[in-house]
Amino acid sequence: MVEVSNLKKSFGTLEVLNNVSFEVKKGEVVAVIGPSGSGKSTMLRSLVHLEQVSGGSICVEGDYLVKEGVYTNQQGIKRVTSKMGMVFQHFHLFPHLTVRGNLELAPRLVKGETKEESRKKAEELLQKVGLADKAEVYPAKLSGGQKQRVAIARALMMSPAIMLFDEPTSALDPELTGEVLQVIKQLAREHMTMIVVTHEMGFAREVADQIIFMDNGEIIEVGTPDQLFLNPRFERTKAFLQRSLK
Repeated sequence: MVEVSNLKKSFGTLEVLNNVSFEVKKGEVVAVIGPSGSGKSTMLRSLVHLEQVSGGSICVEGDYLVKEGVYTNQQGIKRVTSKMGMVFQHFHLFPHLTVRGNLELAPRLVKGETKEESRKKAEELLQKVGLADKAEVYPAKLSGGQKQRVAIARALMMSPAIMLFDEPTSALDPELTGEVLQVIKQLAREHMTMIVVTHEMGFAREVADQIIFMDNGEIIEVGTPDQLFLNPRFERTKAFLQRSLK
């Protein structure tokens, strides 16, 4: 589904991504872990062209967003990025729209869906994330966990082939984290292809098919949760896990 090879990204002299390569198969959940500032979010944002890379290739379902540092045309960029739904750390809901309005806006504007089509889909997805009773509520009246669940439903409205999550619980209180992780776990059970940047080690261990450990802009180690948590091969991975699992 996703093939990333030799991704490079620099801000001036600071190298943020250095030869990052990995693959994600259909239906697979990949968790990306690592210390703050290790390039995890930059890598994720590059996949949907929110960051421009300076080298390497990104291919989604056989379609290149960038090939050896050269981006496809505007139409191609739109086509590739529309295959992916992105959920950010800080929700980014429109405050002047109700929950339902937040969900229905993009399908109507971008996909030209009718009011009936988008309404039906919005109702189904709000049911799925446990917020059917919040359709007419404005974001200011929601808890952080509810806002994040609305953000997930909004991304799913575009029927993406792949979901990307950038630290989806790091802005939440611990008691609200569970309700968001529950929704992501449900998507995993439905075999949604996902890449999740997370600091929730228990969640990564339980849900991911493979885990990528990044540090200083590089992928240090890739493996199954058991391989990575029980028998890490590199000292940097061991040191990070010891700190994170305390």
